Amino acid sequence: MGPRRPGDAGAGGAGAEWDPGVRAVVLTLSPPPSGLLIAMVLSLLFLLLLRLVAGVLVWVLILGVLAVTAYGIYHCWREYSTLRTAGATISNVGFTTNLSVYSNVQETWLAALIILAVVEGVLLLLLIFLRKRILIAIALIQESSRAIGYMMSTLFYPLVTFLLLLICVAYWAMTALYLATSGTPLYRVTSSNSSDPRCSGISGNETCNPLPCPAAGCTFYKYQAEGLYQRNLFNLQLYNVLGLLWAANFALALGQCVLAGAFASYYWARDKPRDVPACAVGSAFLRTLRYHTGSLAFGALILTIVQLIRILLEYLDHKLKGAQNPFTRCLLCCLKCCFWCLEKFIKFLNRNAYIMIAIYGKNFCTSAKNAFKLLMRNIVRVVVLDKVTDLLLLFGKLLVVGGVGVLGFFFFSGQIQISDPQFRSPSLNYYWLPILTVVVGAYLIAQGFFSVYSMCVDTLFLCFLEDLERNDGSVEKPYYMSSSLMKILNKKNKKAETK
Repeated sequence: MGPRRPGDAGAGGAGAEWDPGVRAVVLTLSPPPSGLLIAMVLSLLFLLLLRLVAGVLVWVLILGVLAVTAYGIYHCWREYSTLRTAGATISNVGFTTNLSVYSNVQETWLAALIILAVVEGVLLLLLIFLRKRILIAIALIQESSRAIGYMMSTLFYPLVTFLLLLICVAYWAMTALYLATSGTPLYRVTSSNSSDPRCSGISGNETCNPLPCPAAGCTFYKYQAEGLYQRNLFNLQLYNVLGLLWAANFALALGQCVLAGAFASYYWARDKPRDVPACAVGSAFLRTLRYHTGSLAFGALILTIVQLIRILLEYLDHKLKGAQNPFTRCLLCCLKCCFWCLEKFIKFLNRNAYIMIAIYGKNFCTSAKNAFKLLMRNIVRVVVLDKVTDLLLLFGKLLVVGGVGVLGFFFFSGQIQISDPQFRSPSLNYYWLPILTVVVGAYLIAQGFFSVYSMCVDTLFLCFLEDLERNDGSVEKPYYMSSSLMKILNKKNKKAETK
């Protein structure tokens, strides 16, 4: 941090000087709230504007990916043409750990050219044959933006989840600290005066009461390791970790089920927005706590067991790292990979099971089975919607975080001139730390907003699939989907005949 300019008035009085270290701590612990507010406004505007520009934005991003791949093909061909006459071949270079050497090998660019050409061809074929499903994904994204516009309170529910997670972590930390200090404290006798003959024979095993000499003192060195609790301390800490994982997963499951219940009430409303509940989030929260707590706890327990096994595998890998043979290392690596994939699958299954629980109110196992079968019957639509949504949300996060980061750079580097001294940028020698703080805060805010949007898209998608399978557009079973979706699918509701 740079020194304070003479004559500047501050909290310490006119012309008071701030210590550079104090200013660094202040700027780090209290990043400019305006940057985080800008991130929140940008995230909100991006989600609300998707109802208008989602179609254009999706096609622009898809064509952008195709254009970047095409340029990659052109660049690889140009490099290959240059190296084909004067460049080295793979037989001349052989195998080397210096990877930069391969950039001058013609086979490297030929392989990259073939790979990019195959990718480009696959993308074009997918775009041709899946264009109708892409249109369905765009319509669902626009409908999700419309649903969030009618239920703005859903965007702030992640604060409740964050508070619950904070309570879980605080309780786990206090319990772990109590367990670690549960034994009787043990002390050693130490002496600071070696010239005193009475203190020369101190070995450190003497009792502190009475002290062997006036210059001796007692120093704590550990807690007693004997006793029932101390012998089972590792098991108790493991049980504490299990409780933390279970409680955290339950808090996340509660948030997903509450949001799914709120968005499902929007989809199944006959006359939108008139039939949408006035307090959909509050109603879904109370309904979930009253009827679905056991299902959420059971789903969270399954995920917790898999996560605990992964933690134990990492612990074994750390403890046995020096004594492992190649077979053991390969086995542990395979086990960690398998359980990582299993955790991802269970998270995906639980998320859709909670949506079905919020819609129909059935138990966890039945909801998980129905959700899995429903998704497998529409696997192509699932993949297309998932990738289109991921592409949009990635673009949104880059827009929010990148915009706030660039704005923070211009502000802290002094390139934005502000006449009001109250809002003027401080004179800094190292401005990357506050910029990084603002960027991390912007990412967390964008992640919170976009997680709600992703849950909305998944909920409306499952409701849409259920609507297609259970209804036929007749007077008795009308469709609940939006008119844009019915137009894409060439479906319509029959009107009741008037006598």
